[in-house]
Amino acid sequence: MSVFEYQALSTKGKKVSGIIDAESASAAKYRLRQKDIFLTALSKIESGSTVKERQTPSFRAEISLFSTVSSSELSMLTRQMSTLLSAGFPLVKVMGTLIPQTKSKTMQKVLSRIKDAIEEGSSFANALELYPTVFSPVFINMVKAGESSGTLEIVLERLADFTEHKEDSKKKIQAALAYPILMSLIGLVVLIILLTYVVPGIVTIFSDMNHALPLPTMLLISVSSFFKSYWWGFVLTPVLVFLLVFLIRKTEKGAWFIDKLLLSLPAVGTLLKKLIAARFTRTLGSLLDNGVPMLKALNITKNIAGNRVMYDLISTACDTVEQGGELGDVLSQSSDFPYLASQMIKIGETSGDLEKMLEKTADLFDKDVQTAVTAATSLIEPLIILIMGVVVGGIVLSICLPIFEINQLIQ
Repeated sequence: MSVFEYQALSTKGKKVSGIIDAESASAAKYRLRQKDIFLTALSKIESGSTVKERQTPSFRAEISLFSTVSSSELSMLTRQMSTLLSAGFPLVKVMGTLIPQTKSKTMQKVLSRIKDAIEEGSSFANALELYPTVFSPVFINMVKAGESSGTLEIVLERLADFTEHKEDSKKKIQAALAYPILMSLIGLVVLIILLTYVVPGIVTIFSDMNHALPLPTMLLISVSSFFKSYWWGFVLTPVLVFLLVFLIRKTEKGAWFIDKLLLSLPAVGTLLKKLIAARFTRTLGSLLDNGVPMLKALNITKNIAGNRVMYDLISTACDTVEQGGELGDVLSQSSDFPYLASQMIKIGETSGDLEKMLEKTADLFDKDVQTAVTAATSLIEPLIILIMGVVVGGIVLSICLPIFEINQLIQ
């Protein structure tokens, strides 16, 4: 069975494209004609004798650079796989059913090649490993555990729950931050327009009058002149800072220093610690619950911590656990890991129900993060409006003061 990529026209004259499985090009054309699709171009997606040959470097680069596979799409795909497997469909047939239903062209190609790999005798997990930019280590190792235990459909269902929960938490935080960020940008744009275009025009009128100006007006004129002369500095500085941070993070010591600095910040650091703790406990709990050994699960979670300090801490915990120590004891000795989370992990280890305790810890800290973000944004929003009001009001007052003085002189 070969895989063909086609471009065609529908009965309404619309351009359509996709991927189809067929024995030959003729069979592919026949199947497309039966669907009332009028072919304009057909090309075979080459596949070699082995899975590694099929995964060419050019396609691997295409996936990493131009991938359009979103977390929500992967979650939906995982849910569909679980449902079809639970209904008794063989894995190859599941892949074949999902290929035409997938909107992303990239994902269609990935699924087609995974299907080919399975037909040639590869395991599902090994086929997924060829696409690390699409499927995370957590996804691959949970699938591997599901295949080993014969509970792949259950594991895929849990994976879908895990991905959906992660995406839901991310969207809630983004939604809470969207309004303050938008208000800040609007305020900045208004301030730039006032200082660059409005104020200089009014200043010209005052300068022609040869009248001593009030202090607030002189201050506003100075700020406006400075901004008009050095506006490029305000644009260039954030870019230079970003490049500097980027270059520092390229080095091992620099990345560790920046990550440590972020964790040390008064409010942001606490929030970041809780966010990392939630991600760590949820991922570790999901891996352990699906049969992944503790040491392997820790090695996976340290790579998705997103912070070098936490990476080092989890690496130390991994070494301690390998020598027979307790995970909770190592985590409780670090001030960079939330104390409550380490104590809950200790309780889970003592009670022998670590997986459930990790899940409860993740739920607790997820709620804490969302509550903290919501509370912060509820304070930031009126603060931004207040600052904008003070700044704009100050500009208006500085413009009006000389006008009032001139009116008094005329009277």
